[in-house]
Amino acid sequence: MAISQSAQVHASAVVEDGAVIGDGCLIGPFCVVGADVVLGDRVELKSHVVVTGQTEIGGDSVVFSFSVIGEVPQDLKFNGEDTRLIIGERNRIREHVTMNCGTEGGGGVTRIGDDGLFMAGCHIAHDAQIGNRVIVVNSAAVAGHCVIEDDVIIGGLCGIHQWVRIGRGAIIGAVSMVTNDVIPFGLVQGPRGELDGLNLVGLKRRGVARADITALRAAFQMLAQGEGAFQERAKRLGDETESDYVREIVDFVTGHSDRSFLTPGS
Repeated sequence: MAISQSAQVHASAVVEDGAVIGDGCLIGPFCVVGADVVLGDRVELKSHVVVTGQTEIGGDSVVFSFSVIGEVPQDLKFNGEDTRLIIGERNRIREHVTMNCGTEGGGGVTRIGDDGLFMAGCHIAHDAQIGNRVIVVNSAAVAGHCVIEDDVIIGGLCGIHQWVRIGRGAIIGAVSMVTNDVIPFGLVQGPRGELDGLNLVGLKRRGVARADITALRAAFQMLAQGEGAFQERAKRLGDETESDYVREIVDFVTGHSDRSFLTPGS
């Protein structure tokens, strides 16, 4: 066991031998920290938090009460393999959140980026790859093997199907079921999620130039109404555009995926 002298561990908490607890950590009442856990500097576990498995939590993160972090995956094929959960810095993980370790078949690592907000009751499944500044709202569930890029917002009570990719800056409206990939900066809403436009509010909040927003809107119209299949339209966009933002959509659509795409009006 390696507990920094500046860490504060409540008398009722259980920290198993082998755990590494960084400088300035606060471990509250009735928490359980497993033997293979590494907590970075100034991590705070409120009360009744379980952190187990081969789990790393980056510095300045806060985990709220009744969260279970690093448990084995909810996958019937899992047979006790040596897998991990790596969580970045400055994350806020609210009450009753669950995040699982990876599986051997999925690469062995579930990974969470920096500066995320994971609201009460949400779930991050095995082998998911979550980017930076991602917000997952109350009771949403991200299934196994998903890739959620930077600056994505997933609304409350959403379900993201396994293997789905959601591109940077996209927003998923509440109570949506997303079964196919979502282009960067896309806006998805509806019970069976439909690609219904662009996340214009998010683009403006991030200070994206008007010229790029105009280019994105024109690109979306071409993807929605142009000739040929969806990927053919995207490839034509790549030949014509000078916008890095549009190019990001093109690269996303023409890259490898295990799913189809949500398309405008689908």
